[in-house]
Amino acid sequence: MTNTAERYHKTFSISWEQLQNDCRALAWKILSFRRNWCKIIAIARGGLIPAAIVARELNISVVDTVCISSYTLRNRNDGLDILKRPDLADMNDSWLIIDDLVDTGRTAKTVRQMFPGIHFAAVYAKPEGRPIVNTFITEVSQDTWILFPWDSFPTTSFIAPIADTLEEAAGQP
Repeated sequence: MTNTAERYHKTFSISWEQLQNDCRALAWKILSFRRNWCKIIAIARGGLIPAAIVARELNISVVDTVCISSYTLRNRNDGLDILKRPDLADMNDSWLIIDDLVDTGRTAKTVRQMFPGIHFAAVYAKPEGRPIVNTFITEVSQDTWILFPWDSFPTTSFIAPIADTLEEAAGQP
């Protein structure tokens, strides 16, 4: 297991305004591939907000999720748990996969296997994961921790989720 402190040496803080602008830029870039996108598969949880913004910008009304647990903020698992898959009965090449970040590519590879041939877009990409996605807006170095606004509001330092804070207060692992 890799310790987060050993793996990340830099932090890239993203504001809500920057995220909105980057997601809009992603929507513009996606439109250069085709105009008749019909469905978004958001990779939960990080891809939910970018998927909502892209769906708005592209007038896509159908947004589903694939839920995969690959790591927590405390430690990294060796395996991936697929918690939810969308119905694939009507899958076609007018679907989009949206995520906030492609990091090492572990989650992206699993999603790519589930949805072969579907256009995969991420707002941010790191070198190890970049080859797996079709489209991204900003590349950051592999040793950079991206601090998303939902993880840091109202400050620019990490704030633990409420549920984690309650578990720690109750003495649960």
